[in-house]
Amino acid sequence: MATETTLVSNIGQCVSGDINAPVVDADSILVRDGKIAAIGHGLQQAPDVVLDVRGATVIPGLIDAHTHPVFGEFCPAQHGVHWLRQYLHGGVVGVVSAGELHLPGLALDRLSPQIVKSLALLTKATYDTERPSGVKVYAGTVLLVPGLTESDFDDFAAAGIKLVKFIFYDWTKAEPGEAGQYVTWAHARGMRAKVHSGGVSRSGASRVCGWDVIESVRPDIVGHINGGPIPMPEEEMLRIVRETDLYVEFCTSGNPRLGVRLFQAALEANARHRVVIGTDTPGGTGIAPRAMLRNILLGASMTGLDPADTICMATGNVAVAHGLAGGVLRVGEPADLVVLDAIEGSVARDALASIKNGDLPGIGAVMVDGELLVYPRSEQTPPPRRVPHASRRR
Repeated sequence: MATETTLVSNIGQCVSGDINAPVVDADSILVRDGKIAAIGHGLQQAPDVVLDVRGATVIPGLIDAHTHPVFGEFCPAQHGVHWLRQYLHGGVVGVVSAGELHLPGLALDRLSPQIVKSLALLTKATYDTERPSGVKVYAGTVLLVPGLTESDFDDFAAAGIKLVKFIFYDWTKAEPGEAGQYVTWAHARGMRAKVHSGGVSRSGASRVCGWDVIESVRPDIVGHINGGPIPMPEEEMLRIVRETDLYVEFCTSGNPRLGVRLFQAALEANARHRVVIGTDTPGGTGIAPRAMLRNILLGASMTGLDPADTICMATGNVAVAHGLAGGVLRVGEPADLVVLDAIEGSVARDALASIKNGDLPGIGAVMVDGELLVYPRSEQTPPPRRVPHASRRR
């Protein structure tokens, strides 16, 4: 966390991350001790650093709602390294683990309570100790299997684990009502429950999950509802959007047509606040540093959604759904922000218009907990038309 005071000035547009009020009327943000200290117009301060964004757009740092970390920045599924650094340069400041299931040698069809518990606790402890490339990794997601006890959930809560997930849960071996009991135990300890939905996973070890399972288990979040890699039937997806209050997750890995339909249905059902955006990477979809930006483009350019709304789905909505700090530009919140603008050659004059048009914006800076980690441009996007400039007080 940065201890210096930074003034982000000359902001052209400011997106809050709060779906209820997506746009902030402000041209400057004051950052102190890693948190947002003030937002407004013409803030008069004597900061250690001034970051002049020259009329560009400022948004909260993106939080990828569905990732599969294993250890550090190594991705065994793609034999790749330094993937979190690449995602940081794609505007991602935090990633939520949907299970550390790509560990080499992990027999997904033979998981036991002891194995899933050990894996979750170990992964949580390691990512709590180290933040690779400065990205916040919310790891230690428990892969639920039959046979877990309430005392196991006590141990999960004591370790600070925030998420449990149904994916390799063997419904044929479970006791009646056990899955629902797991959700109850999780909620009693402040944890959320997610369900792998749609067809079987890349491993082939998961089960098909549609309306019947969702209605029976009543999780908090329906993972990759547009498919991971294939979705449930369209009418079941729409029913979940229209008839429940569950969070519904759009992922890069899924069916793009159903993804567009999901965004449209959420708009029609006044359920924009329940849509969260993730990638379901690294994995079979690969390592995709610009995937979160691409998801935002899809939602804004192919539907009636406002660009600021789709940004909120990739920031504040994710934080609320998972009980995380950040995701919004608000006094007292972590100073996680991204500076972006239209790329030279785009017909758009600013980042939001670029997103609405379906054009990738260029990233000029990424700040995490007040620390400027990407500057003066991203390694993963073309340079923004307006490049920010940082200066230090002498």
